[in-house]
Amino acid sequence: MAKLYFRYGSMGSSKTANALMVAYNYHEKGQRALLAKPALDDRDGVGVMASRIGLSQPCIFVEQLVKMSAEEIRAYDCVIVDEAQFCTKEQVDFMTTIVDEFEVPVIAYGLRTDFQRNFFEGSLWLMAWADIIEEVKTVCWCGRAATCVARFDENGKMVTEGSQVQLGGNDSYTSVCRKHHKLGILRKGDQA
Repeated sequence: MAKLYFRYGSMGSSKTANALMVAYNYHEKGQRALLAKPALDDRDGVGVMASRIGLSQPCIFVEQLVKMSAEEIRAYDCVIVDEAQFCTKEQVDFMTTIVDEFEVPVIAYGLRTDFQRNFFEGSLWLMAWADIIEEVKTVCWCGRAATCVARFDENGKMVTEGSQVQLGGNDSYTSVCRKHHKLGILRKGDQA
């Protein structure tokens, strides 16, 4: 029986690397995994899913996925969606259709919350509708679980205002525990 999985984690928890490894595992077993991500995330180029450790694979956009027929999707053994936090409610609903009607498992990876600790639209609906929810863990500089994403400016100071979506990586985001997010302490030696 197919299921919808939501595997969430903070920045740097290797979500994309994990997604690519899962796709490789399907390939190694002679099965086909379809990789997709929202068109909004074009940091690695069009049609590429890439992790910070250098793994990459071709992918389609979620916007293309939702236009595919049941027959086209059933040609795959699994659908893997990265950066799922950027999906819309309608796109997440289509993931439930893939699982419930097309009987193909969907594994979605993404952030749970933004730099202000608010849900992204895609994450909210994945938390509501996923059959299985799993955390991909990483740690704060202090050693506690890093469950929050902190955005910082060019001076390394935490940013608490701004648009929810600002694409970036280690140049503008870091992961910290809730305590240090609330205090605005992004690294050892910083002052609140």
